[in-house]
Amino acid sequence: MEMEAPDFWENPERAQAYSKELKSLKDTISVYEGLKTQYEDIETLIEMGYEENDEEIAKEARAEMDDFIQTYENIRIQTLLSGEYDNCNAILKLNAGAGGTESCDWAAMLYRMYTRWAERKGFSIDVLDMLDGDEAGIKSVTFQVNGENAYGYLKAEKGVHRLVRISPFNAQGKRQTSFVSLDVMPDIEEDVDVEINDDDLRIDTYRSSGAGGQHINKTSSAIRITHIPTGTVVQCQNERSQHMNKDKAMQMLRAKLYLLKQEANAEKLSDIRGEVTEIGWGNQIRSYVMQPYTMVKDHRTSAETGNVDAVLDGAIDLFVNAYLKWKANGEG
Repeated sequence: MEMEAPDFWENPERAQAYSKELKSLKDTISVYEGLKTQYEDIETLIEMGYEENDEEIAKEARAEMDDFIQTYENIRIQTLLSGEYDNCNAILKLNAGAGGTESCDWAAMLYRMYTRWAERKGFSIDVLDMLDGDEAGIKSVTFQVNGENAYGYLKAEKGVHRLVRISPFNAQGKRQTSFVSLDVMPDIEEDVDVEINDDDLRIDTYRSSGAGGQHINKTSSAIRITHIPTGTVVQCQNERSQHMNKDKAMQMLRAKLYLLKQEANAEKLSDIRGEVTEIGWGNQIRSYVMQPYTMVKDHRTSAETGNVDAVLDGAIDLFVNAYLKWKANGEG
């Protein structure tokens, strides 16, 4: 009996997704096999160190063990990325809060932080929409992070980020507090179970502007779509045409409305359990303090570090990993 070929080979997109998943599994197996070999090598080094009473071998074994633990921890974190869209690319939107130039500068600092983090991961960045600040920084920016499990990692960053520092824009050198909100959604390419009525949409065109990449032009090709019932607004100006910008904006809107639907269902479950969680502009998820001391602390997981400069340079895995463990333990 002749077997029929799987139907996904007739669908290029499904075949590509299958190939991507297969490569990921092969990479995971390769890392596991490498860990197994490394573990055996460490055992050999420890035995040699004891037999020869050699301090240098002991140091080498310790260095190998530290590397082993870090790799093992990375694999363990990846096993927590089991959400429906965790393997998708991520779309992030930063919005400066009240505070004028100071908040816009903070938004620009966060944008740099996430781009540096993406570079470390080998991910790429596409700017979809950007609005520069009046004097400095960024009022808002929407950008896409492309890479395996990008959304799975970056969903940990959704919320309000608070900065405390002596403002370079304050002539009196006073300490100021600034807020920036970050929204994160998966780049869902396939259709999701969300009904959108055309009558509920307001679609506006506007002139592209800002440092959004080489394809941004000065014609009125940028698109802003407002979903009137929920007040959800999405924008895109980076594509080559108004039609492509509209398609991308609709894709973002579907993803956003899907997440809102999930959150509403979760809130219903929370009501049954008697839990109440308020998410508001004043409820920051993380504080970045630069004066009078240096500290970055996540208020959900209590993860913290005193190395603010490293965090702002993209070293946020401490907080991302802590969040994933926190959620996996059912604390979130």
